[in-house]
Amino acid sequence: MKNEFDSLKGLVESIEKQSYQPVEIVLVDGGSTDGTIELAKSLSKENPRIKLIETPDSTPGKGRNIGIGAAANDWVALVDAGIILDNRWLESLVEVAEDTIDSGVVYGNYSPKVTSMFEKCAAIAFVPAMNVGKIRGKSVASMLIKKSVWRQVDGFPDLRAAEDLMFIEEVQKQGFKPAYAPKAVAMWQLHSDLPSTFRKFVLYSKHNVLAGRAWDWHYGIVRNYLFVLPFVILALFHSWYWSIGVLLWLAARTAKRSLSHRYEFGLKLLFNPIVFCGVALVILTIDLATFWGWIQANISKNGR
Repeated sequence: MKNEFDSLKGLVESIEKQSYQPVEIVLVDGGSTDGTIELAKSLSKENPRIKLIETPDSTPGKGRNIGIGAAANDWVALVDAGIILDNRWLESLVEVAEDTIDSGVVYGNYSPKVTSMFEKCAAIAFVPAMNVGKIRGKSVASMLIKKSVWRQVDGFPDLRAAEDLMFIEEVQKQGFKPAYAPKAVAMWQLHSDLPSTFRKFVLYSKHNVLAGRAWDWHYGIVRNYLFVLPFVILALFHSWYWSIGVLLWLAARTAKRSLSHRYEFGLKLLFNPIVFCGVALVILTIDLATFWGWIQANISKNGR
């Protein structure tokens, strides 16, 4: 965690309300400057199970490794700051772990907290869709893992982004068969406006490229824009009618995202022009953030 003063108390309270209580709670701070450390110390005085580890200016990958290494038990549940846990989150993970003895890793579920129109548009634009009876996708922010598995894959890469994806891929590559706990839900707070969403995705984009994973995200965005580029050129130099192709391209991307979330928000959102336009705007904002973060990464590389 880093600079999570506003969210830390909520996370700790949701851990303390778990139906299956953890033996210990290890908090790893990566160099907060907003009062997070002071709050964590105060919470640890109220709950002796809480252990705070300060690691100034550490990456998320390094912080995860330090926290897992410091854990006293063989099984470690992972979660990120900015999340509120369902009361049966840990119990659901443990139940699946006990039923699947051969598995050394259990992936829980996650869901965004949607409390505003913007957050609904953002969730549709970039959060993986919910699948009934399944998890949205593998996430280290909702996971139960054996320390022996973590050791065998050499832990998390010391990176600021993509360390979670690379860790998950390495676990799979080494043949560990995962188990899944759809009922173990971790709910995280989305950014509440467009500027903060843009800044966050710029950061993700930059460090994803620095981690050598442009193929995993950026190349797909480029292919999208290469497809629509002829329409843009023809609209500029031949006839504005060609701009209809650009609008149809964006509408198709928006409709695809909206349809994938029909189980959560219903099909009515497809006919809500405010939501539809809001989703399109978030999609374009993330695209712009992706390219800007890519540029920043290349500037950073060339400046070394």
